[in-house]
Amino acid sequence: MPQQSGVPGVQIDGYFPDSSRTNTNHGWNHDSQFVIRLPKKWNGGLVVAGSPGVRAQYANDKAISDWVLARGYAFAATDKGNTAVNFFTDGVRPGDAIVEWNHRTTQLTRAARAVVTQYYGRPAREVVAAGLSNGGYLVRWQLENHPELYTRGVDLEGTLWSADGPNLFTFLPPAIKGYEQQSPQAIVAAGFDPRSDFLWDFHYTVYWKLTQRIYAAELDPTYTGSEADYDYARRPAAQQAVRRIALTGKIGRPLVTIHGTLDSLLPITQDSDVYAAMVARAGRSRLLTYQRVEAGNHVDGLVDAYPDRLVPLVPLLQQAIRD
Repeated sequence: MPQQSGVPGVQIDGYFPDSSRTNTNHGWNHDSQFVIRLPKKWNGGLVVAGSPGVRAQYANDKAISDWVLARGYAFAATDKGNTAVNFFTDGVRPGDAIVEWNHRTTQLTRAARAVVTQYYGRPAREVVAAGLSNGGYLVRWQLENHPELYTRGVDLEGTLWSADGPNLFTFLPPAIKGYEQQSPQAIVAAGFDPRSDFLWDFHYTVYWKLTQRIYAAELDPTYTGSEADYDYARRPAAQQAVRRIALTGKIGRPLVTIHGTLDSLLPITQDSDVYAAMVARAGRSRLLTYQRVEAGNHVDGLVDAYPDRLVPLVPLLQQAIRD
């Protein structure tokens, strides 16, 4: 990804009151940290993002922040209120940590809008929610639940949470079991594109088991079996927890959703294809622009390893923000 040059302006680092301490940036040992960046030459826009995965507030710097700041947008990002693989230790009830993700994004958006108005002497002409993976989920949730705060959103391969499925609990366990039993057919049956088989070793090793484990700990903490044996259909408590964070498709602002056909963490047939159908059922198709990208995968860093087989998606996210 091209390196952006420095942009003159002001950066504000801070945090909202919180009792959890997974984020150690600045030596604060305090969650709900955020960053707000205000360029000297402002184009009137504000981009708000939540971190992908379970990462801290600077995780979007290269993919989003550097790019939008160079084009005059103000930028704000949150750590979502808890970070790292033990994020699930935050909260009391199953799902509390993810519920907080949505709350912290809303909270930061309100604060960033006020800061922009105070700093520049006028409100933002547009407020764009943007994010990838878990950050994309936040974009969808915000446009469904707080459309009054935004003018539009851009979602790259956002995580789909649906109480009735599909969700990662319905496709990761059979994929894990298929991999461990050396059954490509089972992985394909779980929803993964057979043409993505060259990515499965990496995803099994790095993502599949860890993702299943930590989200089960968050949404179904009484489960004690293996990742491969998890059966969401037989876990009513997990279904109840997922309902707390589930998406509906009832977006209230224009949304661009971008997803690659070779995504090997959140397969497109089990995620954005389904979300587009949810938006249609909610009667909001006029608000959705859906880009299915041939040979896109979940991790742009893998494009360097397979330049003849994969295409990057972050440039499409950036262009959609600018558009």
